[in-house]
Amino acid sequence: MQRAVSVVAHLGFRLQAFSPDLYRPLSFAQDVLRRTPLYDFHLVHGGKMVEFAGWSLPVQYRDSHTDSHLHTRQHCSLFDVSHMLQISVPAAGAVHLATALLENPEVKLAGLAARDSLRLEAGLCLYGTDIDEHTTPVEGSLSWTLGKRRRAAMDFPGAKVIVPQLKGKVQRRRVGLMCEGAPMRAHSPILNMEGTMIGTVTSGCPSPSLKKNVAMGYVPCEYSRPGTKLMVEVRRKQQMAVVSKMPFVPTNYYTLK
Repeated sequence: MQRAVSVVAHLGFRLQAFSPDLYRPLSFAQDVLRRTPLYDFHLVHGGKMVEFAGWSLPVQYRDSHTDSHLHTRQHCSLFDVSHMLQISVPAAGAVHLATALLENPEVKLAGLAARDSLRLEAGLCLYGTDIDEHTTPVEGSLSWTLGKRRRAAMDFPGAKVIVPQLKGKVQRRRVGLMCEGAPMRAHSPILNMEGTMIGTVTSGCPSPSLKKNVAMGYVPCEYSRPGTKLMVEVRRKQQMAVVSKMPFVPTNYYTLK
C-alpha cells in the first residue's frame, strides 16, 4: 500500500476470517442483527450487506472484490471496524468522519471480501481461524511478538511452555502455501508427497495481486522450510503446493512519523 494504511489489512489480525461459511445474505432475520453506526451509510454507498458474526456488514460495494482489493494496494481504502468496538470517535460523528475521508479521491470503501484477501496476502493471522488459545506464538510463526525483556523475565502467560520452544523445536508451524488449480480453503487437508495427511489449511483464497492461490496452514516442523513441495486436497482431488515465505505480497504500511 502506498502512502496510506488500508484499515482492511492493518486490522485483519483482530478480525474473524472471511469465509462463505461465516456470512450469508440477509433475510427476514436482519432485524435481529446488530448494526454499526455506519449501517445506513453503507446502504447509501451501495454496500451489499451480509450477516457476519451477528452483525450486518458490507461484503463489498459497487466495485468488484478484485477492483476494491487492488485499489487498496495502490491507494487507500476505508473499512468499518466499529463492530469491534474499535471506533475512536462518538457514534454520532462516524458518518461525518467517513464522509470527510471519502472526499479524498484516493479513498474508497472496502468490504469484508477485500479485507480478507488483503490480510491473507499480508500473512496476517485471524484469531479463531489461524490461531486460538491452543496455539503458541512459536507454532504460529509469531515469535516476533515476544520482546527480549519478556523472554528473559518470563513474565507473560504461558512462558514456561513458550520460552523453551523459542530455544528448541516445536511439533508444528504455521506456513504459507501457494498452489495452482482450485483455490485452497479452510479445512483442506495438507499431505506430504507420499500422500499422508500431515496438516490442515486454516485460511485460503485466490490472490488478486499475484493471480495465484495462496493459503496458510499448519504442518510438522520438518515440512515448514520454504520451497518444500507438498500436496493439498481440494474438492477431493490432490494438487501440488509449495511452502512459501510470508507475507506473500511485500508490506508497505504507512505509519505516522
